[in-house]
Amino acid sequence: MIRQSLDTALRLLGATVFALAIPTASVDAQEYPDRPIRLIVPFPPGGGADILARTVMPRVAQALGKPIVIENKPGAGGNIGAEYVAHAAPDGYTLLYGTNGTHGINASLYRNLRFDPVKDFIPVSRMTTIAAMLIVNRQFPVTSVEELIRYAKANPGKVNFASAGNGTTSHLSGELFKTMAGIDIVHVPYRGGALAVTDLIGGQVQMMIDVMPNAYPLAKDGRARGIAVSTAARYPGAPEYPTIAESGLPGFEASAWDGIFVPAGTPAPIVARLNAAIHEALDDPQIAEALRARGAQPMPNTPEAFARYIAESSEKWARAVRASGAKID
Repeated sequence: MIRQSLDTALRLLGATVFALAIPTASVDAQEYPDRPIRLIVPFPPGGGADILARTVMPRVAQALGKPIVIENKPGAGGNIGAEYVAHAAPDGYTLLYGTNGTHGINASLYRNLRFDPVKDFIPVSRMTTIAAMLIVNRQFPVTSVEELIRYAKANPGKVNFASAGNGTTSHLSGELFKTMAGIDIVHVPYRGGALAVTDLIGGQVQMMIDVMPNAYPLAKDGRARGIAVSTAARYPGAPEYPTIAESGLPGFEASAWDGIFVPAGTPAPIVARLNAAIHEALDDPQIAEALRARGAQPMPNTPEAFARYIAESSEKWARAVRASGAKID
């Protein structure tokens, strides 16, 4: 009898604790956020990713009613910052600015990835699709894709193409260009796009296929020569530039994407709150125009749609990594 009474008491206590826990979680989600939020950008300051994050997130902060502090944690193609967020508390106060690199390319490229891009994160919302542009040093004697291919074939091994690092969009886009054109050009990786374009302007490297937020401003102000865009169709924000596909390399297409992630286990109401704030920011005409001016097309979606898109994108980039033969320990 005593044992039966004890069991009954324990069950009632457990039920009471469970009942109390539900409203507490609900209240926490309703009060979110009640302090500043950190966004980890896993790339160097001044690069394309950093610029896009700093364009959008102040408006997201306005929608949330709390500051968002952007912290750069670069290294290993975005893996350092992504790993940091993967192990952060799942409370909505540490976010990751993720890309097709951190969540599409790196799983195929790095032999010892110390986070799982699927299991360790919840996708919150995609932010943009990012076109890329083929740019060259102004003193380099080519003005079109056809001229570039002819020059490279006449000078095998003498043309250097820069990238923001091994396995980045700029690296794999350059490898794809090299393979499809049948040319011998030399990859020179940098620690971020800002450093790469600095050397391109200075003439240490001759060419680069970089994301539009980095490349297009250089082409517009004459610091580099814009040749063509990487998308399948001409980019609406820069219609004066042909596509690589239409100007000498049929079938070429490469574009990047970015979005916001939280650690796995983050409560669904917090994910929904963040998603709504991102949508509000990207629906702002001034933000949308600022993004398009940098070569990025606003593309907010639901967490579920973002997860499906990541899966499709990952397979595409995995094929590109295999074709390039690139591997990093």
